[in-house]
Amino acid sequence: MKEMLKKINITSNVTEINCDLFLPEMSNNALKTGESSEKNAFYPLVIFSHGFKGFKDWGGFPYMMQKFADNGFAAASFNFTHNGVSNESSMDFTRLDLFAGNTFSKELNDLHNVIDYFYNNADAYNIDNQRFALIGHSRGGGTTIIKGSEDNRIKCIVTLASVSGFDRYSEEHKKKWKEAGYFEVLNSRTNQMMRMNVSLLEDIEDNRDRLDIIKAMKNLKKPALIIHGKEDLSVRSEEAEKLFENSNKEITELYIVPNTGHTFGTEHPFKGTTPAFEKVIDKAVSFLKEKL
Repeated sequence: MKEMLKKINITSNVTEINCDLFLPEMSNNALKTGESSEKNAFYPLVIFSHGFKGFKDWGGFPYMMQKFADNGFAAASFNFTHNGVSNESSMDFTRLDLFAGNTFSKELNDLHNVIDYFYNNADAYNIDNQRFALIGHSRGGGTTIIKGSEDNRIKCIVTLASVSGFDRYSEEHKKKWKEAGYFEVLNSRTNQMMRMNVSLLEDIEDNRDRLDIIKAMKNLKKPALIIHGKEDLSVRSEEAEKLFENSNKEITELYIVPNTGHTFGTEHPFKGTTPAFEKVIDKAVSFLKEKL
């Protein structure tokens, strides 16, 4: 099935949210049956959130979104407004000033704005706004869980290598962070030192209840699929198990992929898919077809 890719800039209060929307020519049901009913003519929507030091065009993410479109879904991926890349340079961290000022609440707000946009403009893209799902990788998985638990427009969620908590810093680290007003992390791929202002730490402390991923998982009243690589060194698979332990197991599934890590064997720039990544995509597609 041929995909249609649309580039969309969604208005935000800081900077535009750069979004890609992959659309199949028509839904699988319409292709199989020849029907043109309202249900068959409109696609369910999957919205993808990237993780820390990530962006929508990283590695195999566009490939994954195309695969969703191949299977009859509208698939939207976007850059968080403070992820450090710009609309003009979508694969380079040229806006380290924005990266420094990022917070978890800002990312939740960005995701809310993306959901709002497609919910309010669904007809323009032949999207069924009663069938929305979220999928998130790593830190984006935590954002997906929280937003999925608090937004009734979301019918199910999928997480890929998700964190189980945002507060991942020792007390000594926090003390030094507050004293300096920032700390820096090295991006080993680009060799850039990337500053994070103390506003991110303050966001954790000021919004601890809302930003509690485990609490959100406990409160999630909709189907969830938790996918994780068994050999993930960035976010240990024990975090996936913790999420599952705190979920409603009647509507939650845990899928651990053996012999693979945080990005399921894919790299940036994208050098092609892997058997593990194909398992991830196939599992997500099956789940989404059943739940949406």
